[in-house]
Amino acid sequence: MSMLKILAGALAAGVVLCAPFLANAEDLVTNNRIGLAKAPNKLVFRMTTDGPSNNMPDTAAGYRKLFEDFIRKHPDWQIETQLMTGDIGQEQARLLEQAKSGAAPDCAAVDSFVLPLFKKAGVLKSFSPYFKKEEIDQLFPFIREGVTGEDGKLYAWWWSTDLRVLYRNKEIVPDAPQTWDDLKKAGLASVEKGMEGILFNGGRYEGTTFDWVANFWAQGGDLVDKSGKPVFGEGENKAKFVKAVNFYRELVESGAAPKRVATIGNYDDFNAAAAAGTTALFVGGNWQLGQLKSTLDDAQFAKWTFSPLPGPTADQRSTGTGGWTVASFSADPKKVEFCAAIARDIYMGPANEVQGQLPTRADLYGKYKVFSTPDNKAFAEALQKGRARPGASVYPEISNQIQIMMGKVLTGAESTEQAVNEAFAASMAAYDRLK
Repeated sequence: MSMLKILAGALAAGVVLCAPFLANAEDLVTNNRIGLAKAPNKLVFRMTTDGPSNNMPDTAAGYRKLFEDFIRKHPDWQIETQLMTGDIGQEQARLLEQAKSGAAPDCAAVDSFVLPLFKKAGVLKSFSPYFKKEEIDQLFPFIREGVTGEDGKLYAWWWSTDLRVLYRNKEIVPDAPQTWDDLKKAGLASVEKGMEGILFNGGRYEGTTFDWVANFWAQGGDLVDKSGKPVFGEGENKAKFVKAVNFYRELVESGAAPKRVATIGNYDDFNAAAAAGTTALFVGGNWQLGQLKSTLDDAQFAKWTFSPLPGPTADQRSTGTGGWTVASFSADPKKVEFCAAIARDIYMGPANEVQGQLPTRADLYGKYKVFSTPDNKAFAEALQKGRARPGASVYPEISNQIQIMMGKVLTGAESTEQAVNEAFAASMAAYDRLK
């Protein structure tokens, strides 16, 4: 009995000693810290709203649990969180400059479209030791190519991908538009029923480029050649590019889209318009289906559906595939490993499930029931016509110039030809500087 008392006392002491590391969720997940403030190791993680600060309550709660469970397994670590603003282009440019000067956070979300710039700058730390070969082999080819350096090492984990689709209110637009002409007619018809027409990003925002460029790709156009040189302003590419720009221009000039699209640079605007009942059509991301379900009541949500983006003809279709990565900039191997653990244990699968973000590993589609639903099967099918942004160093500047060009065109400030010529000239100048 005396031995049992000794053991019981030891166990009780252990419980007391471990109690700080078994703090409740409110202590472990705060607005700017995950883990205990007195944990001996600290990692700074700059993140998007793909985390506990997500603006959708259910998603935020899901992430809170993921991070809480994760940090309980790593009680000697605290994560200082820094939240990026919605200006992704500016945020990523700032992150790259900080990385070049040695002032970047230990771990950060890097948008897939700028990952080539980070790789070229040599600021990323290798994740190769922390992911199994079979995990890497399951990545979709364009994903695997995107995160792999010229030396064959893994320099980030690209955990989510997405695509753009056309959302519509079936009560207002019963049939899915198949072509550009169909979409214009649907937009005008919705205006006649009191709606404001088709909504899409048209402001200074990466989404403006990425949502629109599918119209160029659907015609077989290329932004850059195999060497990474801009070619969208030359020959057949230019003709296709101008045609795609004029498609958006005609939507606005005809009244099928409101003039305010020239100032929209946030997908949340579309959710708000759907909730307010002011639009019946918008170009958005696959993740917005879950947001609409959370935002609208059941009766209103039942009116909404999605379909592939229309093309110049029904047979010419494309859609952009993007997504986020997690990468490390730390000189401390322990922090690099911990950053990789965040990518692996939180984002590689669990976060996809919580947020409904499409996985980048083929085998995960069978692991999580959410990705076996009819909706996600439809998204997966649409991905077959998906295209990722080119892994060229000049792409961010091409995108910037397209955003500027779109503002000039949608507001009628310049002719399409002049705006396209200016965008191409500025992109070529950037390419020459980067060579």
